[in-house]
Amino acid sequence: MSYQPIRILIVEDNPGDARLIREHLSGARVTGTLAPAFQWVVADRLAAGLARLAEGGIDVVLLDLSLPDSQGLDTFVKAQAQAPDAPMVVLTGLDDEAVALQAMQAGAQDYLVKGRIDGSLLSRAVRYAVERHRLRAELRAMSLTDPLTDLYNRRGFYALAEQQLRMAGRTGRGLLLFFADMDGLKRINDTAGHVEGDRALQAVAEILRRTFRVSDIVARLGGDEFAVFAIDAPENAAEMLTARLRESLNLHNAHKGLSDPLSLSFGLARFDPDRPCSLDDLVARADALMYAHKRRRRVPSPPEANDAAPG
Repeated sequence: MSYQPIRILIVEDNPGDARLIREHLSGARVTGTLAPAFQWVVADRLAAGLARLAEGGIDVVLLDLSLPDSQGLDTFVKAQAQAPDAPMVVLTGLDDEAVALQAMQAGAQDYLVKGRIDGSLLSRAVRYAVERHRLRAELRAMSLTDPLTDLYNRRGFYALAEQQLRMAGRTGRGLLLFFADMDGLKRINDTAGHVEGDRALQAVAEILRRTFRVSDIVARLGGDEFAVFAIDAPENAAEMLTARLRESLNLHNAHKGLSDPLSLSFGLARFDPDRPCSLDDLVARADALMYAHKRRRRVPSPPEANDAAPG
C-alpha cells in the first residue's frame, strides 16, 4: 500500500529556524511504515513562496509573518489571496502573538511560536490544519451544492456570481447570464413519477456541463430552474453558446430516443462593464426573457422550431 506524504511549503527567511523545522519534520513517519509523513520545500521570501504556490502541489503552508519583503498580517493576506485553497499555519516570534491571532481571525488554521516548537507539536499542527481545512471545504461545498445534480445551488450561484460581477466591473470583462427553465417537468412527474423527473433534471445538468466551460458558474436554482454565468464572454458568445446548447440538447434527445424529448426555455442577458448593473438587475432581465420565450413556445409551431434556442 502506498502513502502520499503531506507536501509543505516553508516560507521562512531565518536559516536556523528553517533548519530546525526541517529536522522536526524529517523524523515523522506514517504510522506502522517507514514512509515519510512529510515532504517540503523552503522559500526565504514571500515572493518566492507565492511563485511556488502558483505552481500548485502544496498541501499546507508554514508561513513566517516577518520576511524581508513583507511584514505582519499583510504577509498572510497576500499568501491567502494567492492560494485560498491551501491551509496555512503562521510562524511567529514571542512578540507577535497578537498579530498571529489576527491572522487566525482572517483565516489561518493555527499559529506556532518559534522557540516553542518540537516535532510532536509541529506534526500535529500540520496534520490538524490539513484535516480542518478539508472538513471546512466539504461543509462549504455541501452548503453551496445542489445534491441532486451536483451543480451549484442558489446560494452558491449568487455568492460566486456576485464575486465575478465585481471583478468584471474592475477588469472590463464581458459576462453572459443564461436563465433556463426545463419544459414539462410537472408532466413528467405526474405521468412517469418523480424518479423520472429527477433523472430528467440530472440530464439537463449534464447537458449544461457539456455545453459550458469548467470556469463558468453552472447552477440549479431550484425546481426546474437553472442558471449559467459565462465568464469572459466575447461579443459573439450568445450566438455561439446558444448553438452549442441546441446541439447538445438535440444530441441527447437523439441518443436516448425519447418519445418525450427534453426541452428548455431560456433567456440571455449580457453584463456590459461600460454600463454596469447589479446582479439582481441582470437576473431580472434574463428571467423576463426566459418567460417570454416559454410563452412563445406554448403557441403551436412547426416541429423544427421546437429546440433549445429562444425565438
